Amino acid sequence: MTYFGFLLRFLFIPILVFLAIALWDARQGRQINGFRNGRAVWTAIAVHIFLAVAYTTPWDNYLVATGVWYYNPDLVTGIVLGYVPIEEYTFFVVETILAGLWWWFLARRLSPPANEFKPNKRLVQISSGSLIVLWMIFTYLFFFGDVKWTYLGITLFWALPAILPQLLFGADILWHYRKLVFWAIMVPGTYLSLMDIVALSDTTWSISKSQTTGILFFGILPLEEVVFFFITNVLITFGMTLLLANVGQERFVEIKEQVQAWKEKRAIRPRSQDRESIYGKDNA
Repeated sequence: MTYFGFLLRFLFIPILVFLAIALWDARQGRQINGFRNGRAVWTAIAVHIFLAVAYTTPWDNYLVATGVWYYNPDLVTGIVLGYVPIEEYTFFVVETILAGLWWWFLARRLSPPANEFKPNKRLVQISSGSLIVLWMIFTYLFFFGDVKWTYLGITLFWALPAILPQLLFGADILWHYRKLVFWAIMVPGTYLSLMDIVALSDTTWSISKSQTTGILFFGILPLEEVVFFFITNVLITFGMTLLLANVGQERFVEIKEQVQAWKEKRAIRPRSQDRESIYGKDNA
């Protein structure tokens, strides 16, 4: 199967289905409870597409350049940017669109949390601290561990720093919407992992055995590929939820006001000190 054939069957067709459902829901007036709707959702998806391409490109080029991940030259167009075929860049875009549309589909259908949102600084601190420890462990394994940790190590070395600001901003918001967050990650993560078996079986792409842990699902799917699909959907789901949740917007405004107040306070302080120095000289 060609790479574009894979994209057409397993990503473009589901995208068209969810677009049709989104159009139908719009005509029926179905809205998301507790979230911004309509154009804001499309804007959020567009933002994530830009971030996905910009942030993933260096990581993916490293994988191909070092032979961690490689593709069958007979099953791609031959158009390559850096070390990576154009099909891979297309995958960054369409995976983000599919994950965003799936999030939107769920958000329109799942009932909102029964309890009112309550900020939880302790949850933010614990989750962020745990993530930092996890990042440090896999960063060490990537740079200094056995070669078998290469793929897993670089994936978590690359992805966890992007998740950290999401947790710092709103781990408690994500927990409040945990039902939506869970299913928005679980379904596309599982789906893409299973579809990866098809691509690996057809040698559309291949994974280095020496640079992976050797843990396989169904005898062919490396643990590292599963981690990749799930962690990319974590990034998209966290981002969509935090950007579009009303409580997320309120927190953003609060932070913006606090930053503005801090800037104004700093701007006033030097003038106060100047007056004191002038008065001091006059008194002398």
